[in-house]
Amino acid sequence: MKTLLSVIGVGLVFVYVIGSGLWVNTGDGWYRSLNQPSWQPPDFIFGLIWPYNFIILGFASVYVANRLSTANAIIYLSIFALSVACALTWAFQFYRPHNLYAASIALCFVALLTLPMLYFIYQASIPLFFAVIPYQLWVITASYLSTTYARLN
Repeated sequence: MKTLLSVIGVGLVFVYVIGSGLWVNTGDGWYRSLNQPSWQPPDFIFGLIWPYNFIILGFASVYVANRLSTANAIIYLSIFALSVACALTWAFQFYRPHNLYAASIALCFVALLTLPMLYFIYQASIPLFFAVIPYQLWVITASYLSTTYARLN
């Protein structure tokens, strides 16, 4: 069962990566035409933080699946799946119908859902818990960034 739960966790990361790749598009004229917040991080930061986030979320899923009870691993993966669904909702809403407010709400849910995820990760591995903190901080920052885009545009 632990192997199956590990595979599901890593599969969720792949869904996150592929889904984001399908919908996120910063190279077109629409995105570049938006009023950007003055504090927007430079583009290269996004290219650095997301691979780290995806890798660390994969490790977290495997650790939780292998070190916690099956019930707790299932709870964690359920929360993680909901978080991925919200993150993909953000990507779709922001870049496809350009519904910036709905996108911001979805991303705020991602930030909130990361909190119980951190609880389970802490139970599985304290060092991994600290390694996932940058993801939490990034999602909070991205939520604020998305909300600022909604307000400015």
